[in-house]
Amino acid sequence: MGQSKTHPTSQAAKAKVKARSVEDLTAQLQAQAVAQAAERANLATKPTPMVMPPEHLPAVSTRRAAPQWPATEPVADSPAQVSAEPAQVTPQDPPELLIAQQIHQGQLPCELGASVRVEADLLHPGFFHVHGKGFRYRMFPVRTSSGALRLEDKKAGAVWLQLANKSMLMDQKKGRRLADECAHPDQLAYAETMKSNPPPSLIDTTGMGRSILKP
Repeated sequence: MGQSKTHPTSQAAKAKVKARSVEDLTAQLQAQAVAQAAERANLATKPTPMVMPPEHLPAVSTRRAAPQWPATEPVADSPAQVSAEPAQVTPQDPPELLIAQQIHQGQLPCELGASVRVEADLLHPGFFHVHGKGFRYRMFPVRTSSGALRLEDKKAGAVWLQLANKSMLMDQKKGRRLADECAHPDQLAYAETMKSNPPPSLIDTTGMGRSILKP
C-alpha cells in the first residue's frame, strides 16, 4: 500500500488561513475593549443625581388646609361686652352728662321694704335704667333750677328725684310716689350730718322786732 504525502504548498496555505483567523479575532477583541472603555468614559462624565436620605425629605401633609375667613369685628350686644366703666365726662360736655356723673347708682333701699336699682347705660352715656318691683324705666338727666338732680322717662311719665339726703320715684301720670325715702350710703351719711348740724333756715327770725320794742 502506498502512503500519501502532504504537499508543501497546501501546508503553507493552511498556516496562512490560521494566522488570518487569529488576527481577525484579535482585532475584534481590541475593538470590543475600545468600545467598553469609551462607554466607561461617558458614564464617568455624566453628573450623578443627588439622592436625599429619607429623613431629610420634606414632610408632605395629605390634610387639606382649613379656609382662612376674613377677620370680623366683634359685635357688642350686651353691656358686659363693652366696658365695665362708663365714659368719662369733661366740663365741655352737655350739662346733662355732668348731672349724670352725680347720680347715685346701685341698689337703694326705700321705706316700707321697697328698693330701687339705678344702673348706668354703658352703651349710651347719660342714660340710666331705674327699676324695681313692678316697674322699669329708662331715664335721662333733666336740668332743674332748684339744684336737685332729676332723671325723667318722658314717655312713661316717671321722675327720679335725687336730693342730698334721700331720693324718690314718682309717677307723674298717676300723680303718686312709687318709692320714697330711698337712700344711698352717701345720702345716709349726709342725713346723719344734718341731724347734728342742721342747715341754717332761709328766714332768720331770731331777734325780729326786738330792736323796735327795746326802750
